[in-house]
Amino acid sequence: MSNDFALPDLRQIDAASAAVYRLLAPTPQYRWPLLEAALGTTLWVKHENHTPTGSFKARTAAAYVDALVQAQPHIKRLVTATRGNHGQAVALAAARYGLACQVFVPVGNSIEKNAAMAAQGAGLIEIGADFQAAKDHAMSHADASTHYVPSLHPLIVAGVASYWMELFRAVPDLDVAYVPIGQGSGFSAAIAAKLALGLRTQIVGVVSDHAPAYALSFQARQAIAAEVSTVLADGVACRVPDPASLAIVLEHAHAVVRVHDTEVAAAMRLYFSATHNVIEGAGAAPLAAALRDRAALAGKRVAVIACGGNVDTALFARVLRGDL
Repeated sequence: MSNDFALPDLRQIDAASAAVYRLLAPTPQYRWPLLEAALGTTLWVKHENHTPTGSFKARTAAAYVDALVQAQPHIKRLVTATRGNHGQAVALAAARYGLACQVFVPVGNSIEKNAAMAAQGAGLIEIGADFQAAKDHAMSHADASTHYVPSLHPLIVAGVASYWMELFRAVPDLDVAYVPIGQGSGFSAAIAAKLALGLRTQIVGVVSDHAPAYALSFQARQAIAAEVSTVLADGVACRVPDPASLAIVLEHAHAVVRVHDTEVAAAMRLYFSATHNVIEGAGAAPLAAALRDRAALAGKRVAVIACGGNVDTALFARVLRGDL
């Protein structure tokens, strides 16, 4: 399938949403009083940790694979690369359409994310030092009957945009929304939904201090690769920006901000104490960024994306103890 990139319009997002809702129900957006007290203003949390895979990426493969099986019925197997959440989505979609699924992950990947992907029916291969290396290996396995499912594609963005449409239609007067940037599907989907609905909401991208490629690229106005060392935010552990999503970030981002692992850990603890939701590092990064920006957010209506809750038990226990 061609990866010629154009942001989906309202019709395309609504069509993709129909495929998404065959796999999952809409997720809630809540105001939590203790979080609002910590931030000092109105705050909505979009709970993408409430999907069947515990992440917004449950939506990523739904529309893509639906279109794939119609256009290329000879495809028998899907292959992809992931740190965990996208791999679960591909496995979920593969099972629905009766396809085999193979997922490549970097060596040392999350034990529990690996287990979740295997439980969804994926065959796992650990290879490479980081996501980029795993992706290179995965792409080399595509052939006439095996299709590589990318992390970013217009149909994937359209599927992800379904959660933004839920949020924006429920709360259309948001001033600013914070979204983590990994490979860029979540950020691109935010922009697509915002444009489709004609909203003025500022979209702020959030990355890790320990995976700053998109922040450095936004500052330099060109692609800058950066090494990854984050302990907590593996969902944004991007070493090389995707050209298509970077172009969207450069054109549409209000800002791209960086948060340290210690700030992410504090946000994870606050989520748990204030809401009793378990939120993984990448999912807590937007709250960490909003808390850092709290002085500038006074009087504004703010949204943060809790994009997933897939954190290993042992790591989360360390976060709660403050051992990191």
